[in-house]
Amino acid sequence: MKQIFTFILFSFISITMASQSKSFYDFKVTDIDGKEFDLSSLKGKKVLVVNVASKCGLTPQYAKLQELYEKYKDKNFVIIGFPANNFNGQEPGSNEEIKSFCVLEYDVTFPMMAKIDVVGDNKAPIYKWLTEKSENGKLSTEVQWNFQKFMINEKGELIDFAAPREDPFSDRIIHWIEK
Repeated sequence: MKQIFTFILFSFISITMASQSKSFYDFKVTDIDGKEFDLSSLKGKKVLVVNVASKCGLTPQYAKLQELYEKYKDKNFVIIGFPANNFNGQEPGSNEEIKSFCVLEYDVTFPMMAKIDVVGDNKAPIYKWLTEKSENGKLSTEVQWNFQKFMINEKGELIDFAAPREDPFSDRIIHWIEK
């Protein structure tokens, strides 16, 4: 009986540790042009992951995100946008339409990924990792709305998140980028 308990405990610990050892760099996603984007290409950079939408009251954050990207892109920092239509249909367009909107309206040059689900049964694997402590080893949180921001350090570890309404130039985000 003691051996069975020890085996079960060891198995549970091994599975838990294996899940928590997964990093941001273990994922491959699809960019807005339909090409594979290996997140390991971002090793050594701080990454701000943002779920975005074109028809949201927070959509003007694109301008500040672009400004933030321009200011810090040469300092090992990148922003990645993941369009999602999970909140009141505020991102109804195709990837092509989303890309056109971002470029024409906000001159977005930071990497944009293909539209995904960030909540629900079809939540993309990268967002499972971002939102589930069992996956990221740090914290669990649900995506509250469009423009929630996740902070990833240079080692591919989740550090924290910022609520959708938090300004991209908040003291907390700037301090994280600059430290």
